[in-house]
Amino acid sequence: MAGPAAVGRFLWDRYSPALGYGDFRHMWLANLFAQAAAWALIVARGWLVYEKTGSSAWVGAVTFAAMVPLVFIPPIAGVLADRMDRRTLLGWTYLINLAHNLALAVLALTGVLTVWHILLLSLVNGVARAAQMPVSQALAANLVPRDKLLNALALNAATMHASRLVGPGLATPLLGLLGAPAAFFLCTVFYGLGWLSIFRIKTQSRGGVKAGESFITNFKGGLSHAWRQPVIRMVIVMVFFHCGLTMAFESLLPVFSAQRLQAGATGFGTLMVGVGAGSLVGSVVVGGVRGSVTRGRLYLVAGVLSGGGLVLLSFMPSTAWAVVATVFMGASQAAFMTLGQAVTQSLAADEYRGRIASLNTLSFGGIMAVMNLANGFLAGHYTAAAIMLAQGFLFVGIVVVSAALATPRRVYVQGLPAEAGA
Repeated sequence: MAGPAAVGRFLWDRYSPALGYGDFRHMWLANLFAQAAAWALIVARGWLVYEKTGSSAWVGAVTFAAMVPLVFIPPIAGVLADRMDRRTLLGWTYLINLAHNLALAVLALTGVLTVWHILLLSLVNGVARAAQMPVSQALAANLVPRDKLLNALALNAATMHASRLVGPGLATPLLGLLGAPAAFFLCTVFYGLGWLSIFRIKTQSRGGVKAGESFITNFKGGLSHAWRQPVIRMVIVMVFFHCGLTMAFESLLPVFSAQRLQAGATGFGTLMVGVGAGSLVGSVVVGGVRGSVTRGRLYLVAGVLSGGGLVLLSFMPSTAWAVVATVFMGASQAAFMTLGQAVTQSLAADEYRGRIASLNTLSFGGIMAVMNLANGFLAGHYTAAAIMLAQGFLFVGIVVVSAALATPRRVYVQGLPAEAGA
């Protein structure tokens, strides 16, 4: 029987070999701090707005302000990530978010913070976050050998999902005991630690943009590269529907917690922690998947279960059962997103990685911004549970129908490839 050391070595070799490379490890830690800050901010900001206004529409509007930069910033950031040193560019996004969270904390502590302040600052936060995401994906792919690339990209993507556990898990008790200012200061500390980790990275990397080419030419080159690869094209389209229908729940959970569960801010934060716990499991498991056929079938199953998880949550009558549903939902959503993001970066040539990452970010961020705004207003006319039920069923239908199309069917049967530049 294998001892604990042997089991530990097996798990490390299978699920986290990329963490053995120092530069990637610094990058991974920085991303974990940043994502934890982002999810802690969603909980603190969302509940504060709902507490001040009693309106799900205002929560949707603030969430929209934080997400709408994902519609227009990623193309700019993607081109810059293929022109500039990616580490330096990423460091600037961390500094902007650090300043944003500090301003939010000071204004809240002094009692002068209004909903309009939050709306404006959310826009600043969104611009920096929208730039951070594609640059982070592109940089991560440069920090490990080619044979560790898929694992590195899976681990990097996993931090976005796993941090739903860390951020809300720390922010929720602070929100309940000390109020929103303490939670905002926590976010500031997280970004400071992330910024320090970024500048411990020694690798310098940039894409292969030709000197003298215009921004439009650069971006069109990225679009052309994505369009020529059917699997990348398919994943970006599926991400668009997945994020719009199953992941735009931030503006619904506060009202779902207050009306259905009668649990208030603590219930909202607890649900977010449940999503994070499931996401941690889903992301880590995907990071250890090696066979292309297994990846393809897992992609199909995760898509169906992701919509099903939202349907399941809509029926839950209590906080305890709702947390079970969010764990299930988080695991399937994280598996689906991690596979998609890792594969698009694996298949992209290095000179296009920033632009391919920006298309991926644009696909999920833009639709999530619009749908969070729409869901906030819809929750004023329909129950949050009814909205989640309808959207979950719709995405399951899209996944099932996709199997009739050539590229998705090939992926589900023959597998998701993982060879860079294939």
